[in-house]
Amino acid sequence: MPEKELDYIRSREVAADGSSTEKNGGVYIDAFDDKPQLTGFAKIIDGFKRADAADLGLDPNLSDTEKIAIMTANSPLSRSLKNRHLQMIAIGGAIGTGLFVGAGSSLGTGGPAGVIIAYIIIGTMIYCTCQSLGELAVTFPVAGAFVTYNSRFIEPSWGFSMAWNYAMQWLVVLPLELVAAAITIQYWDAHTNSAAFVVIFYVLICSINFFGVRGYGEAEFFFSIVKVLAVSGYIILGIILAAGGGPKGGYIGGKYWQNPGAFANGFKGVCSVFVTAAFAFGGTELCGLAAAETANPRKSLPKATKQVFWRITLFYVVSLTLVGLLVPYNDPRLIANSSEDASASPFVLSIVDAGISGLPSVMNVVIMIAVLSVGNSSVFGSSRTLAALAASGQAPKILGYIDKQGRPLAGIIVQCVFGLLCFITASNQSNTVFNWMLALSGLSSLFTWGSINMCLIRFRRALYVQGRTTDEIAWTSQVGVYGAAYGVLVIILVLIAQFWIALFPLGGSPNAADFFMAYLGAPVVIFFWIIHKLWKREWRLFIRAKDIDIDTGRRELDLDLLKQEIAEEKAYVASRPLYYRLWNFWC
Repeated sequence: MPEKELDYIRSREVAADGSSTEKNGGVYIDAFDDKPQLTGFAKIIDGFKRADAADLGLDPNLSDTEKIAIMTANSPLSRSLKNRHLQMIAIGGAIGTGLFVGAGSSLGTGGPAGVIIAYIIIGTMIYCTCQSLGELAVTFPVAGAFVTYNSRFIEPSWGFSMAWNYAMQWLVVLPLELVAAAITIQYWDAHTNSAAFVVIFYVLICSINFFGVRGYGEAEFFFSIVKVLAVSGYIILGIILAAGGGPKGGYIGGKYWQNPGAFANGFKGVCSVFVTAAFAFGGTELCGLAAAETANPRKSLPKATKQVFWRITLFYVVSLTLVGLLVPYNDPRLIANSSEDASASPFVLSIVDAGISGLPSVMNVVIMIAVLSVGNSSVFGSSRTLAALAASGQAPKILGYIDKQGRPLAGIIVQCVFGLLCFITASNQSNTVFNWMLALSGLSSLFTWGSINMCLIRFRRALYVQGRTTDEIAWTSQVGVYGAAYGVLVIILVLIAQFWIALFPLGGSPNAADFFMAYLGAPVVIFFWIIHKLWKREWRLFIRAKDIDIDTGRRELDLDLLKQEIAEEKAYVASRPLYYRLWNFWC
């Protein structure tokens, strides 16, 4: 590793820990810097100036892969996310419209049993994916995280394709979620033009992200607490209602599983729920993207990764099981004009059917908060991805503008400008435009998750070929390489199932519009991959394991000391009682 890079990393570590200051003539002087520290409005203005980037003196003979690894490892992004922020991002990050609203179309298409089967299969894949991401992000907490791992562990063209694919996913999500929030408001006010509410939500989300990563972290902390409490409360309420304890009374039990039945459209119906389930889990990977901006990823990320199991089990499987007990899949209200229409949420419908007044409005407030949370995450996800692309030379350099407060300012501005598409909602053609925008990134998450698992497989292979072991990794995936392989296999099967559904849609005949609406994401990924191949004239399909860089970007530079610390931590855990070891394993 170049000496200049090591010096820069050491200086960043000191800055992340917080340096001491001393007062000298009314001006605070940093112990490591003799420049006067600004205060008040001048400090705010100065914070928007470009951060001083280290002159790494990169050897021009380095390969693109090596340059990407070094540049993303030395990003001046802020490292101010705390453990509590990361925990709540992990717990509540994926609880959004995919669960609260999307479950309605899933229930109508697959039936209650189909929903549970599809969500369990996708959920186990997500668990394995998050374990893979956790290991990589703890070891290499670099800017862009998994969108740059692809260039490093697989090959640069695939990394370019995956990074732009992921950036486009979030660029599209912001205007979609802003419109969804406005539609939710129509539950109470159906007369006011939805564009008026779009303005309010647009300003709110943009303002939050201009406060930097701490602003994003604090907002997600609040949003996630609300969502977790809402789902937890619904689970308790659902059990009571299913047992006949609601205002209308009457034992419900499993009667809707018998009439109209457990499956809506048989095997094809279950297959059609897979992509909807994948959409519901979208955003699970954000805690890995936040690794570069976390003060201590080695301590925070493993805990956040372990939370995924409980989120899948409690928030998805249990709540959707109760939804399937309380709402029949043939309820005509499940078919709404918009996939984001809160009135079609089975959570709301089950409360309305129980005759509980007031509570449906509370649930709609939660849905609106969930929508804003996803919109907030979209700005974070796209801006960091665009900054990583710029740092690696795969996007215009201006997108790599990171200010002194550690904000990827250019990326945030681009996302906010793209978010102005939300005002198309005032047009008569808004549904058509938004449907095609959504189609551009419909399969984005599936490709992202599959690539994360492939990166872990390639990383472990590189360790083996280069004579290294997992003893030098601060935290390893609990499901290992086999879990990553399972994740890749499930992704492939889901893509095949989605191709079948896209070609032969439920209740319809084959047509080009429906096919590309459901499968446009795959040609987009292939298009970006081919463009990069032609641009760089790099024709290899993968990086050989012996050539993969497994050192650049680590925060723990002394591997011998790290191995000793890991061994001591394992010995300490092994010496504790059984209940502590179980808690440490799962939480």
